[in-house]
Amino acid sequence: MIPALTYVPRRNPLSRAGALAASAYLGAFVAVAFAFSNPLILAADGLAVVVAGLAAGVGRSLAFAARFAAYLGALMVVTNAIASQRGDTILVRGPDLPLLGTLDISAEAMAEGAILALRIAVVIAAFAVYTAAVDPDRVLRLLRPIARRSALTATLIVRLAPLAAADHSRLSEAAALRGPAAAPVGRGALVRRLVSGSLDRAVDVAATLELRGFAAGPPGRARRRPRSPVDLPFWASALTVGLLAALVLAAGAAGYESYPTVVLESGVAVALLGLALPLLAWAPFGARR
Repeated sequence: MIPALTYVPRRNPLSRAGALAASAYLGAFVAVAFAFSNPLILAADGLAVVVAGLAAGVGRSLAFAARFAAYLGALMVVTNAIASQRGDTILVRGPDLPLLGTLDISAEAMAEGAILALRIAVVIAAFAVYTAAVDPDRVLRLLRPIARRSALTATLIVRLAPLAAADHSRLSEAAALRGPAAAPVGRGALVRRLVSGSLDRAVDVAATLELRGFAAGPPGRARRRPRSPVDLPFWASALTVGLLAALVLAAGAAGYESYPTVVLESGVAVALLGLALPLLAWAPFGARR
């Protein structure tokens, strides 16, 4: 079974778009998540990422990210509620502990933890969509002029990590089929065999790269790939999201404060930006159709 976060080529605009355009498109929604603390905008931003993921056909990746973000978000809410001793609305009057004082849980602390959890959930979902829908080879090719050796290293890691996982699966299966009379194989023995096999494969890969001329350094110039014809809608969507977010921030119309009491601004600007984000997420796919 293919893992949820594995890239699989799909027939949709995001998979065929260039790495830079796809990065700008999804990066715009990540930037909105970090720029705003208003829960209305964060919820709309999360909905926009979900729309982009479903349109790109990576619903399994979104489900995996949602499960992971749920556990992490619950931990953040509980941690912030206990660690932050701020807020006027006390829900639970805690005990008095030495050196720490009174551990009270306030509604404002829980609200701030929920905001942090919502922001992290949006970012995790965006990166899940990016991992499953954007071709990693195009991303590495994009980084090659900037860091050629790092791009080669990242390429090898991307290719060899699944092989190491497959080796671990085969070694575990072989250890389980040795029979009931055989001595059990511990994790240390499996790790030693796995590391030994990985080192042997690394030596073979290094020799192959040397034979192909990588020891002499990369070529001075490389053939540039033609720009994808579906890049323009993604660039337009990313720039529009950035422009609208900058205007709302400059107007100061989407403020939010958790302490000492929760203050939430919900005006026309918040409503317009909240409606625009999901529409702009769908726009590149709808324009292509």
